[in-house]
Amino acid sequence: MINSLKNWLKSGKSPIARVIFSSLKAIRHFEFPLIRPIHSILYHAHKMITGLISSFFRSLYWTPLFKSRLTNNPKRLYVYSGMPLLLGPLSITMGNNCRISGHTTISGRASSSETPILKVGDNVGISWQNEIFVGRKIEIGDNVRLAVKVRLVGYPGHPTDPVDRAKGLPDTDDQVGDIIIEDNVWLAAGVTVMGGVRIGAGTIVATGSVVTKDLPPGVLAGGIPAKVIKSLDHQKDSLEA
Repeated sequence: MINSLKNWLKSGKSPIARVIFSSLKAIRHFEFPLIRPIHSILYHAHKMITGLISSFFRSLYWTPLFKSRLTNNPKRLYVYSGMPLLLGPLSITMGNNCRISGHTTISGRASSSETPILKVGDNVGISWQNEIFVGRKIEIGDNVRLAVKVRLVGYPGHPTDPVDRAKGLPDTDDQVGDIIIEDNVWLAAGVTVMGGVRIGAGTIVATGSVVTKDLPPGVLAGGIPAKVIKSLDHQKDSLEA
């Protein structure tokens, strides 16, 4: 009924159909005229009000809720844009002065014999749409930056055997690997780190890379799979000092 009416309005050749269709399009595209001084004031008022509401929920709701799932009580933890999604068994420790987006997913391997452990150091930034899948253990050092849409894949979630997958069986222990990210590492947007990988201190991994093997400290790496592109001079200077 409704689809027939839509088709009649869009393709009908009668004057009535054309008038109604034109009127509906005009209503759909109607917008209130811009009055710049007034709407500029309204915009800043909107930003101030939404900012106050966001700060209220962050301080009194989201942060305490997230802290209740931690094994410690870090200082100056900044949880913004809501509550991170926590799935499965997890033991999470976070350092001081960390920032984590509410659009982050942290998952612990449900079929593990021991509780998966996520350890985050001091002054770590975890941006929005990060996905952290903890198989046994993931350690993130101090001053680490995880840009948008970074994925740390400590377990795959499904077995390699197609029959077992069809039965809904979990992944096997040999598919699980620890991930160690040392101090001062920067993982750029869209980086994926697979299980069984250690990334050395001060290393930067370029946008969209997939890290499947260990990376040494103080290098720029990139690609699929990620390989060392060059050494970072500032890391060499700091080591020599």
